[in-house]
Amino acid sequence: MPETTVEKRIAAQSVQDRMIETIRRNRICTSEVTDCLGKTGAIPKVQPLNYGHHRVGPTRLVYAYNCSNWEFHEQIQDVQPGEILIVAAIDCKDYAVFGALVAKFLMLYRDVAAVVMMGLVRDVHTLRKENYAIWSEGGTPVGCFNVKNESGPSPELLAELRAKYDGTIAVCDDSGVAIIPRDRINEEFLERLHRMELQEDAWFHSIDTDGFTTFETVCQKKYLAEGSVFHKYEQLKQQI
Repeated sequence: MPETTVEKRIAAQSVQDRMIETIRRNRICTSEVTDCLGKTGAIPKVQPLNYGHHRVGPTRLVYAYNCSNWEFHEQIQDVQPGEILIVAAIDCKDYAVFGALVAKFLMLYRDVAAVVMMGLVRDVHTLRKENYAIWSEGGTPVGCFNVKNESGPSPELLAELRAKYDGTIAVCDDSGVAIIPRDRINEEFLERLHRMELQEDAWFHSIDTDGFTTFETVCQKKYLAEGSVFHKYEQLKQQI
C-alpha cells in the first residue's frame, strides 16, 4: 500500500519526534511506557493536579534551591514551546516553588506542554480553575522566598538530575509521569512501543471477543494459540 501523507511526514522526523508523535497519536499511557521500560521510569510521588490530560514531549530540567525560587525564575526564561518542564525542588522543605503567576507565564506565554513539579505548588484553586497540565507532589499556601542564593546545589547532584531528567521524553497522564531515558530514545524502543500497543489490543480482544479470562490471556497467552486471529496475523507477517 502507498504511504499516506502522515506516514511520510512521520518517517522524515527524528526518532525522538517519531516517538513523541507515536505516543501522542495513539495516546500511549504511562502504564504501557513503564511496562516497555521493564516496570521502571515513573517519577515517584508525582500525581496530576488536574485530571484528563495526556501530555508527551521533550524535557527540560530546572530547579529551585534552598527554599528560594530566584534561580527557578531565572532558568524558565528560555523554555521552548512543547517542552515538558521537570522542576526539582532541592532543599525546599515544605515550601511551594511556584503558583498561578508562573503557571500562566509557562502555559500561556511560553506554551509548554506540561509542568512536572517534584515538590509542592501553591494557588491550587487557580491552577485547578484554569485546568493547567501540572503534575506535582501536592499543594501548600506557603511559597518559596524570592532571594538569590550565594551558592547553588552541589555539581554532583545537578549532574545526576540532568542525566536522569534533561533531554528525555516525558509521558504524563492520570496515573503520573513516566520518563523515557535518553539511551532508550531509539528505533528499538519505538518498535517496543508499537508491539506493546499490539499486545494491548490482543489482550482486550481476548476478554471482549474470545471470552478468555485474564489468566488465560495474560499468563497462558491463549490469544496466540493456533487458529486465533493473532496467530494468523503472525503467520501472515512471516509470509510478506
